[in-house]
Amino acid sequence: MSPVTASSNARRISRGFAGAFLLAAIWELSVRGFNLPAYVLPSVSSIIAGMFADAGKLVAAARFTAAEALAGYLLGCIIGIAAAIAVSMVPRSRSTVMSVATAVNSVPVVAYSPLVLLWFGIGMTSKIVMVAVAVSFTIFLSTIAGLDRVDRKSVDLVRSFGAGRMAVLWRLRLPTALPLIIAGMRVSTVRSVIVAIVTEMLGAYGGLGWVIYQAVLQIDFVQVWAAIIVASAISLCFFGVISFIEQRYIFWR
Repeated sequence: MSPVTASSNARRISRGFAGAFLLAAIWELSVRGFNLPAYVLPSVSSIIAGMFADAGKLVAAARFTAAEALAGYLLGCIIGIAAAIAVSMVPRSRSTVMSVATAVNSVPVVAYSPLVLLWFGIGMTSKIVMVAVAVSFTIFLSTIAGLDRVDRKSVDLVRSFGAGRMAVLWRLRLPTALPLIIAGMRVSTVRSVIVAIVTEMLGAYGGLGWVIYQAVLQIDFVQVWAAIIVASAISLCFFGVISFIEQRYIFWR
């Protein structure tokens, strides 16, 4: 990473922290100024105090959710990229695979939660499957779009040097598609955490979604917001890691 890029990233991070601090200040002043009850909007100070009070519970739940989201995310990326490569290698299968994938994803992925929970139980496996289903379609579409970007003349040029179909794929098509694949992976980071949490709320032994659900039943809205903030932090970490990989290794974009 060049010094210019590092400096740009530092400025972007500092602006992000400044924006978060400003939002927190406006939030705190608004709650105190309008004397809002906790069930409408708790103050930032009370949320932070609640996070420290329930730190052990939130950390354990965050680990649970992060593990589900990460495992499902990686599985979804593998499935999406593999399916896109298979379709590109066998063009006749494209319309069939696209039709099935579109049909499956035309319904909000959360609608499948009751069935997945029934099939795989309320443990981590069902959450991983749900995240993989949600992520794989996005990765599949971005990979297909990236593979289609390759210029026909470039393919003919590589083949003129004796490259076969697999050589064209690995040396030309995938490198060309990587920027779009990474873009799809970046978008899917947030979606993976959302799906994991929503599925946990429908049935789980732990995780941030389970914490949120239990807190709502107990009318503890401070803990609800504490869990939401922790979930947002996990999403930001996932997003930041993929963005770093993109800037560090996809240098030809």
